[in-house]
Amino acid sequence: MTTVDRAFLDGLVADLVRINSVNPGLSPDGPGERDIAAFTATTLERLGLTVTRHEPVPGRVSVTGRLRGTGMGRSLMLNAHVDTVGVEGMADPFSGMIRDGRLYGRGAYDMKGALAACIGAVKALIDDGVRLAGDLIVAAVADEEDASIGTMDLAGKIHVDGAIVTEPTALDLCVAHKGFVWIELVVEGRAAHGSRPELGVDANVRMARVLARVGDLIDELADRASHRLVGPPSLHIATVSGGTGLSTYASRCVAGLERRTIPGETEEQVLHEIDGVLEAARHADPSLLVARRHLLTRDPFEVAVTSPLARAVSASIEGVLHHPPDVVGDTPWMDSAILAAHGVDTVVCGPDGAGAHAVEEWVDLDSVARLAEVLADAARRYCGEGD
Repeated sequence: MTTVDRAFLDGLVADLVRINSVNPGLSPDGPGERDIAAFTATTLERLGLTVTRHEPVPGRVSVTGRLRGTGMGRSLMLNAHVDTVGVEGMADPFSGMIRDGRLYGRGAYDMKGALAACIGAVKALIDDGVRLAGDLIVAAVADEEDASIGTMDLAGKIHVDGAIVTEPTALDLCVAHKGFVWIELVVEGRAAHGSRPELGVDANVRMARVLARVGDLIDELADRASHRLVGPPSLHIATVSGGTGLSTYASRCVAGLERRTIPGETEEQVLHEIDGVLEAARHADPSLLVARRHLLTRDPFEVAVTSPLARAVSASIEGVLHHPPDVVGDTPWMDSAILAAHGVDTVVCGPDGAGAHAVEEWVDLDSVARLAEVLADAARRYCGEGD
């Protein structure tokens, strides 16, 4: 196994956490990724990698560092996002404090510890004098927490054969996760003074009737067959907004729905189901004015455990942990789905910790070191070693 520079690695996790990289799409005062991208680029350049900065949207910066192989093997991307959610309620979000082997701070677990492991794996290969047959690319990407513009940008212009997305998995091998479809429903009514019911049409009441039918679909989804790794599909009513005042009939009501999809389900299928709900509501009340708007889709993800990369990572985890990994699915969406959609052999494997999006977040530093070992060994197995 490759020897990881533990002092370098622990220090790198702390340095990354101390940089504020809150996503401005989630928090208006978030600075975004420019500072952490600059730090990451400098770190990769000092290791001798070929570094490229990518800015698909002004101020939203991703960085890639390429360790060139001999050109005779498969290429591999180690992918980690550098943006974080907001820090509301956190006493000291960028402390990088270490206590009992845990490093605390926003992004430590989700997922700057994993980025440090990616860089630490590359350093370990360089320190050991390993020349890979294929290229190894570290991708520190922007905006995963919001619209994933970073990985979407890279997937369209950087060809790789395989990718390990290093979202936290406690060193389990994740081969599937859910997707989602965001939908908006709009019901129209007619505003009138609250004392004149003969003139008003209450959009809120009519929306309630529509949402009751949505509730029936929610119950139906719960009874459907589950995916063996990620469970059943689901649907929830996320937001409802209507009306302007207590003495006025609501002229409009808007509801936001999120449908979580499992591997095998499609956007077309989801929208057809919702359209069926609306058609039934119109049939019950021909005067109902309701429209559906599709906002965003992120596909579910699944890869065969027999894929070349899944086999390589599984063998590497077993080599580091001395037992076969648990093969798991997860419920949150990840950038792995984007890479897989571009034909990239993709798996997810990351460190242990807790507190993603919570007021206390930490990553286990021993697991970060083990992840770096896994990533370095997986690169040797998947990319091959040159002469």
